[in-house]
Amino acid sequence: MYLKQVFNYKHEFWRYLLVSLIIIFVSQIMQIPFVLAIVYKEGAGILTSGDTTALLSVLEPNLNLFLMLLPFAVCLPLLFVLVKVFHSQSITSLTTGRKKIDWKRIFFSFVLWASISGVLIMVDVYVSPEDYQLNFKLVPFLILFVIGTLLIPLQTSLEEYIFRGYLMQGFAGLFLNRWAPLLMTSLIFGSLHAFNPEVYQLGYGIMVYYIGTGLFLGILTLMDDGMELGLGFHAANNLITALLVTADWTAFQTHSIYKDVSTPELGYDVFVPIFVVFPILLMVFSKKYNWSNWQEKLTGKIEKPLTVEKISETNSH
Repeated sequence: MYLKQVFNYKHEFWRYLLVSLIIIFVSQIMQIPFVLAIVYKEGAGILTSGDTTALLSVLEPNLNLFLMLLPFAVCLPLLFVLVKVFHSQSITSLTTGRKKIDWKRIFFSFVLWASISGVLIMVDVYVSPEDYQLNFKLVPFLILFVIGTLLIPLQTSLEEYIFRGYLMQGFAGLFLNRWAPLLMTSLIFGSLHAFNPEVYQLGYGIMVYYIGTGLFLGILTLMDDGMELGLGFHAANNLITALLVTADWTAFQTHSIYKDVSTPELGYDVFVPIFVVFPILLMVFSKKYNWSNWQEKLTGKIEKPLTVEKISETNSH
């Protein structure tokens, strides 16, 4: 139902391309304050260095985080407006196949993953204390908590609405199946992370994590017939990481409680989530929400309603 309901709205693929280009353009414009702040402090020369890690360390961490998240805070409501204007589609139908958004699902997914990821981080701190440095400062952390709580969910929600919502439905209307939207959105989602400083430090092997995470979130969406579980998971993942641990070579350099001072290397911790943790989470969600018919929901065809075909034929004459 979630993907098929795209036919209830204006779903010509040029609309998806145009809206995507508008979002990309506005997001680039909204990065200007970040660039100007860096130039004001260090001069224009630093922009030509090509060192992303250096750019992310110029500003005070809380200001840096705020300016990095500002484009997402602008583009999320913009996306909702554009979807209404270009597709005559509601936020609810963009979010879920249910009659209304299930906030309990979002909350459950958020609490579950926040708890698990928080425990995993603290266990690693306990097992490998030499890899971490206490970074806690009360006032900067409280400011981080406010910025993170308000803006990080907007960042993660925009990514979910674009990839697991807007483009997932758009590709479904184009390809008339489920597997192509799942693969396409996961590959695009992963490839956009190729510019992260983590890739520079760890190599392209970490793309397995980014693409795998996209697949996991896409499977959540298709199996649960909506984005709610993905919205909760993604917000918890980024928020807990920003609050608990940072490093000099990551995209989020924050006033977190701990700082990772270990030598960056591509290890098992990149692959365990994809091949162990995420499959277990899928089993948990499957049991709780009684998922079934996995093959059909992940790879099946999508039949275009006859009423849509008749309308198209009428318009062509």
